[in-house]
Amino acid sequence: MASEIETYRVAAYNTAKQSENKMHDDTVARRFGFAGGLVPGVDVMAYMMHLPVRKWGRAFLERGLVEARFVRPVYDGETADITGAERDGVVTIEVESRGELCASGTASLPASAPAVSIIDFREVVAVAERRPVSEHSYELGQWLGTMPRAWAGDDAKAYLADIREADPIYVHEGLGHPGVLQRVMNKVLVDNAILGPWIHVGSRMQLLCAARAGETITARARVTGNYEKKGHRFVELDALVVGNGTTPLAHCQHVAIYQPREQAAA
Repeated sequence: MASEIETYRVAAYNTAKQSENKMHDDTVARRFGFAGGLVPGVDVMAYMMHLPVRKWGRAFLERGLVEARFVRPVYDGETADITGAERDGVVTIEVESRGELCASGTASLPASAPAVSIIDFREVVAVAERRPVSEHSYELGQWLGTMPRAWAGDDAKAYLADIREADPIYVHEGLGHPGVLQRVMNKVLVDNAILGPWIHVGSRMQLLCAARAGETITARARVTGNYEKKGHRFVELDALVVGNGTTPLAHCQHVAIYQPREQAAA
């Protein structure tokens, strides 16, 4: 029998209103049939991770496994309810907003973090000159890198405020929120092509080590899928997120629509 977990309620916030991805802009998003700019999927996933961190604490940050799939948008200023139920060591998580299911996923705590070798993931740098996105931007089997990024000091505090995270573990223990690792996965796409409006569809993340606040983070990613489905062009990535150039932080699979089918006239 499943055991219910206390609901976590968030006043959703669109952190990407000024970003290059105009799917977070109200006007552009409406052209694609949405009610307004989308709250980034990586931030919705950050909301979801509150439940397993509350349940397992630092152990989850060190070796937790989380998967998320985004099915409907969460909008700026709307209330998002994150609910969970545990059965046989697996927490099923759902995000509801406006009475609709917006995201679903699972979280669990393996007995130990799986062994992942950094040498199996090729280190490359992001392209020096990005080109407009096309179906050839992410070639199957291609290795992609990111520009280094750190969330330190005021940036780390601002990030926790942006995702409405009040769990004291990050500040008290000097830890980085795993949501920043998902932001780095988005950076893989952005740092290697000039994208139009695009949509993060889903992710699977096996945490390997608790990130420290202020670490410089990069990703080493390989393109494992590039295909068309229902008029959209999808890309799939398999990546190792690395801290300070040496420490594997998470093994991630990331799926995005990098060229969406336009659903409404401009």
